[in-house]
Amino acid sequence: MAKAETEKGGCGCASIPLLPMLFLLGGGWFLVQQGYAAALLERAGGGGLWTEGQALISSIKGEAFPGENPVPMPSPVPTATMEPVFTPPPSAPAPPPAPVTMPPIAVTTPSSVAATVTEPALPDVGTLVLDEESVADAPKTPWEQKAIRGIYISRYQITNNASEKVIRDRVRYYKSKGINTIIHGVWGNGCTMYKSKVMLQTLGFESCPNLFQDPWLDWMIDEAQKQDMEVHAYFEKGIKLDKNSPIFDLAVSKKWLVPGVDKTYSKVDHYVLDMEVPEVATFFKDIVSEFVQRYPEIDAVQWDDYLGYHAELPGQVDRTVQLTKFVQEMSTQMKQANPNVSFDICHHNPYWAKRYFAADWENWNVDRAFIQVYNDANFNDELGYVRAYDGVAIADNQLHRLDQIVADGDIDSVLIFPNAGQPEQAAAQVQAKLATKTVD
Repeated sequence: MAKAETEKGGCGCASIPLLPMLFLLGGGWFLVQQGYAAALLERAGGGGLWTEGQALISSIKGEAFPGENPVPMPSPVPTATMEPVFTPPPSAPAPPPAPVTMPPIAVTTPSSVAATVTEPALPDVGTLVLDEESVADAPKTPWEQKAIRGIYISRYQITNNASEKVIRDRVRYYKSKGINTIIHGVWGNGCTMYKSKVMLQTLGFESCPNLFQDPWLDWMIDEAQKQDMEVHAYFEKGIKLDKNSPIFDLAVSKKWLVPGVDKTYSKVDHYVLDMEVPEVATFFKDIVSEFVQRYPEIDAVQWDDYLGYHAELPGQVDRTVQLTKFVQEMSTQMKQANPNVSFDICHHNPYWAKRYFAADWENWNVDRAFIQVYNDANFNDELGYVRAYDGVAIADNQLHRLDQIVADGDIDSVLIFPNAGQPEQAAAQVQAKLATKTVD
């Protein structure tokens, strides 16, 4: 929500580029996770269920996520697979990339990427002994003064039966890099990454067709609390599907999709669920309510710009009012189920969101709003919006902006999206960047 004492600035109508710039701005959350998902699927083993994911290893980011190929329901019985090993990046990470203009540079995942995942395990950072009183008394750096120092982690991080040790090691690793909030995917492409009764009752299967251990999120939340960190549930892909969604055929047959193809992002065709269909709206509201009751210790749920309808959809129907009504009802129902959970969004600035995505999020009754500024060319123009609301989201190829963000006392929080699909390396680069600044 807006900070009352701060007047909104930033882009505004006069500074919004022509519509083609929309395609540059939109390259955000999902286009960059191709190679990462493919690596996980490759490690899940070959054979019937997952071989299609192997074929996508060399695909360009922005296409459908590997691993989302339709499969028979219910979810497959896990086969014997190698347990993933959490491996931190090198202690001396490469310097951040030079400034670039969005959209993000396409990344092709090498066929050998799976080998890089199974390296020696991370040293147990949880065994470090700290003088807690000295730490508490030490003055906070400008970075530590940010309310949220978050990192986005795709839902595919927990596929291939990631063990409790792997999950807990990851949390402690991010803590050691100065991160205090993990924003982890729990939903995407029409299904949950946990077993859901709502999914089972509505769709006939209880989760996405991926291999994960049932308590993975319980382990993550528990470890985060021990480390004085937060976990935010990230509803990736929002109300959008691609043809590899396990519910795509059902959505078509039931007429759950708005007409046309969403071409917001040039590399992938999306199909948007129609929130004016009562069955669809009820499904989403029930999913969110179920989630915050099943995980009562979760700190927040977050949606992003995939909660919206692209203005270029056929017919150019204005769906702003119906989307606002749906989100208000979803937020209200979630709060009734668990009033302690924050309802957050990370979206385009309010003018752009409403004008091009029917997303009038200023009227959505959200608790916190973070502004996506992935178009680096517009970064300074967007700062008025960033300061007026709850913080900024940047990609890891924008870490040259970190000094400016940290020094700005009016920017409350910063969220880092791993543009290269490697959140551990992104966190290491953040730490290295800040350490270099301290030495200087």
